[in-house]
Amino acid sequence: MNCGESFSNVDCSNMEIESLLQSVEPSLIPGIPDDVALSCLARVPRKYHPVLNCVSKRWRYLVASEEWFWYRLRHHLEETWIYSLCRDKSEQLCIYALDPNQFRRGWRRIHGLPGSFLRRKGVGFEVLGKRIYLFGGCGWIEDATDEVYSYDASMNTWARAAPLSTARCFFAYEALDGKIYAIGGLGSNSSDQHSWDIYDSQTSSWSSHVDPNVIPDIEDSVVMDGKIYIRARISAASSQVNAVVYDPSNRTWQLADADVACWCGPAVVVDGILYVLDQNSGVRLMMWQKDRRAWIGLRRFSEHLVRPPCRLVAVGKKIFVVGRGLNTVMFDVESASCVDGVLVSSSVLKLDCDDEVISCKSLAI
Repeated sequence: MNCGESFSNVDCSNMEIESLLQSVEPSLIPGIPDDVALSCLARVPRKYHPVLNCVSKRWRYLVASEEWFWYRLRHHLEETWIYSLCRDKSEQLCIYALDPNQFRRGWRRIHGLPGSFLRRKGVGFEVLGKRIYLFGGCGWIEDATDEVYSYDASMNTWARAAPLSTARCFFAYEALDGKIYAIGGLGSNSSDQHSWDIYDSQTSSWSSHVDPNVIPDIEDSVVMDGKIYIRARISAASSQVNAVVYDPSNRTWQLADADVACWCGPAVVVDGILYVLDQNSGVRLMMWQKDRRAWIGLRRFSEHLVRPPCRLVAVGKKIFVVGRGLNTVMFDVESASCVDGVLVSSSVLKLDCDDEVISCKSLAI
């Protein structure tokens, strides 16, 4: 019996009718075409997305979909949150999130961190698309690992991801052109210090590469002008600065210009300009001027607001300085003002903790 025929000509059973109704996918919003409904729902602020997840399965699948993510990006509806990887007083890793649009409400903790990572050191922490990747690392009695987990920020869930090509810890990590780079560090072989892995989200796999110009004992890294710069740790016995730059167009490493290579401290790039936080004597913001090929000291921060060691992260024109205990200062590079040489800006409410901030990344949905 064909349930597709007119009900006036055939008598379908109740079970067949129920099956037919279940096979029809419900509309996102009854009476409205799905493309119009998507346009409406995509304009809901990100802080309410968990509420959308509770409305129906269809809405939950939509909010978690790549279609939703790319629609918001294409129509400039995305909102950027900041995520900080920290180590608490019990020496365990933890992650916090901050919505810059609700800056005064402060940081909130992300739960569900994979148990195998809790006490690891030298781990990677990078953002690609709507996911945060936590990878590599080692422990006191644990060798470097190739383990990788991803956190879906739209669904607040963790999942196992493709392992690194090379087990490594205490390495540089950056995202560039839709790929994640895990560079140098310590591994099972001495040659691992001169290798790097590239993660391609399209194939969900890592590829391994080797170049003798990759420097060991990496201290800092930054992406600028479409290239990755990494700097070696400066030893007390030598004042020489050793830094190299990676060009993804030909996958080669070369020595960086000496004047650029001497940055010291967490760095961030805003509108192509490199800013560095010098923490050797107080907390002072430095800016690299390309035309003059020189570092310019801007202003210092009050240590009543942020305590070193600090990390930097940028959202649009705003730079966030995140210090110990997640004390945070935000300022706009175009409109920040100064009083008595101290940069005046907004600060976030302090948390009742003394966590050390390891890394900060921004993620837009």
